[in-house]
Amino acid sequence: MDETRRLTAESRSATYGKGQALAGMRTTIGTALVAFALFGAGCANLPPGMDGPKPASTSLEDPGKTTLGKRLAAAEKANPGKSGFRLLVDGTDTFALHLEIAEKAERTLDVQYFLLVQDDTGKLLLESLLRAADRGVRVRLLLDDAEAFEVNSKIRPLAAHPNVDIRIFNPFIVRREMTFLRWAEFVVGSRRLNYRMHNKLFIGDNAIALTGGRNVGDSYYQASSKVELGDFDLAVAGPMVRVLSHSFDLYWNDRLAIPVTKLSNAPSPEELDRNRKALVEHREKMANSEYIRSLPKGNLLDQMLSGKAPLVWAYASLAYDLPDKAKTASDDPGRLMWERVAAAVEETQRELIVATPYLVPGESEMALIRRLRERGVRVRILTNSLASTDMPIVHIGYEKYRAPLLEAGCELYEVRPMLGKPRDGRGGSIKSGSSEHFALHAKVFVIDRRRAFVGSMNFDQRSLDINTEIGIIIDSPKIANDIAARFEAIVEPANSYRLALEGASVAGPSIQWITEMDGKPMRFDTDPDVDAGKRTLIRMLSLLPLDSML
Repeated sequence: MDETRRLTAESRSATYGKGQALAGMRTTIGTALVAFALFGAGCANLPPGMDGPKPASTSLEDPGKTTLGKRLAAAEKANPGKSGFRLLVDGTDTFALHLEIAEKAERTLDVQYFLLVQDDTGKLLLESLLRAADRGVRVRLLLDDAEAFEVNSKIRPLAAHPNVDIRIFNPFIVRREMTFLRWAEFVVGSRRLNYRMHNKLFIGDNAIALTGGRNVGDSYYQASSKVELGDFDLAVAGPMVRVLSHSFDLYWNDRLAIPVTKLSNAPSPEELDRNRKALVEHREKMANSEYIRSLPKGNLLDQMLSGKAPLVWAYASLAYDLPDKAKTASDDPGRLMWERVAAAVEETQRELIVATPYLVPGESEMALIRRLRERGVRVRILTNSLASTDMPIVHIGYEKYRAPLLEAGCELYEVRPMLGKPRDGRGGSIKSGSSEHFALHAKVFVIDRRRAFVGSMNFDQRSLDINTEIGIIIDSPKIANDIAARFEAIVEPANSYRLALEGASVAGPSIQWITEMDGKPMRFDTDPDVDAGKRTLIRMLSLLPLDSML
């Protein structure tokens, strides 16, 4: 979910008195006019008032003095040079760990996300951060400007707490939840606003971290009745946590990370008190909900710390873009992170597995894939179908690469929105929630089932060239095989479409979608399970020159 694809998440409506509404409208129109004036020339600099000095801060210097640090010290000492990892497949595990880390943190919580949706799980997480701040924990919250943070926000009032600091990465001027004006600002200021922070990090006491592909929200944590986004996260311990914290500090202190109090009036203590009450009431309401009852029994963090749920200790390296990725020495688009991942992929000898929700590889990436195929490497790729994707606009870029990928000898699969076989081969669940719709959101590469990349980077031009991203390359057959096992389960005929070239026509090779329904093999000549309206939308979008932004 990227800023140019969905500039704002679902807005929350707020009720005002007539006078407040008119005043808010005048303020919004005024700021919009300022935006047009500032961005008319496509200026890439921050507008006046946003830039300027701000307090610098860094991650906790000595995590070994905290309880989390002490409990992990022995395992780290027994595995010199290695870091500890636990692959998190279920969104419920990831969500539970967020709450447990927030509860156990004693000194610092550093939180960095592209999107923090203010839904049930989002509000529960915010309340856990507020409780940590009440205990004296310093909370640094860094978010991309994917949602408006002012009206009816459960995020902005937290900035009134003396232990909470909130910064917004590369913000819009228009702060109100008026989608048209934010779109208008984006259109005239796209040179700057097209650049988004897509990183995902949650770090407690600089001792334990969560990172991977999930944002914060119900659909990521299997709490939504509408859609479940299948993904991977990693729990991380050991020296890699300090490297992750260093990346956080770079973003936190960067010129594009703007204190929320610079964007609008600082929230008052009264606003914080009202917000605290609303968040507590929400937590109490959710306490006996079906979702809370579905969370893992016992404390997964304690189990990891005690060794009952052991971490996998392995050598690993962090790949991440710098905050100013778009500003390279040659003024070319930044591809800093992808260069490291591509170097690892180039070393594949036998099999490359790729899972990505959005697949727009580009010519240089196609050249890499062809080199692997020429060496006899088996290349298997899983992405969303037109029926399952949450971003139809990206599908128009992907369509152009389906035939070339198949002609190169790749095995190409698309996820079905309704899984016919929701259990994996190990007795686990592919789709754990009760949602109506399943979509792929994972961003992983598995190299020879011995190394794995897990992170925030989609295999598309937006992630490779424009957005900032982060991910970890791990030398671990255990983690690589666990990811591969889930891949194998999803590409079964009952859960996916396998694409194949069938003959040729004047327009080029014909593609067929092969699947299984009710135990019977099925073939389709066009994207399956898609209505006429969606097909018409795709045809219209395909006329736009958007490839480099997808």
